[in-house]
Amino acid sequence: MLIPLNLPPYPFKLTDDNGKLSIFDELRKKQIILTPEEWVRQHFVQYLIKEKGYPKSLIKLEGGLKLNGLSKRTDIVVFNSAGERVLLVECKAPSVNITQATFNQAARYNMVHKVALMAVSNGLQHYYCKIEHETDSYRFLAELPVYNTI
Repeated sequence: MLIPLNLPPYPFKLTDDNGKLSIFDELRKKQIILTPEEWVRQHFVQYLIKEKGYPKSLIKLEGGLKLNGLSKRTDIVVFNSAGERVLLVECKAPSVNITQATFNQAARYNMVHKVALMAVSNGLQHYYCKIEHETDSYRFLAELPVYNTI
């Protein structure tokens, strides 16, 4: 289950409780059952913090939202110091291919959040886009911007 990802390795605190592996989530301050998607989410959070300079205090995991009357959950949302959402990240398990349907899911969530920067990752492939809401357009970015440049 713990396959190497296309993200830097981090020293996670893993616990095995009778065959159930969990990981300590430093943002939520608790042990979380380690699913393949959670493995990607935890790596991506550390990538945001350690490699891209995103402040821990401005990252929210698994936030709820209402979309067409249905309750949904976003994987990662990052805020700026003014409390505005600046980045939406959709994480998938490494076994899940990133397809148009994956982007459509993130785009539907972004209809609620209206964030200008979006990322989709399965831990092996990462895609970043800049959304221009005024013109209903987007462009892919080669790299995720560091926090102090967004």
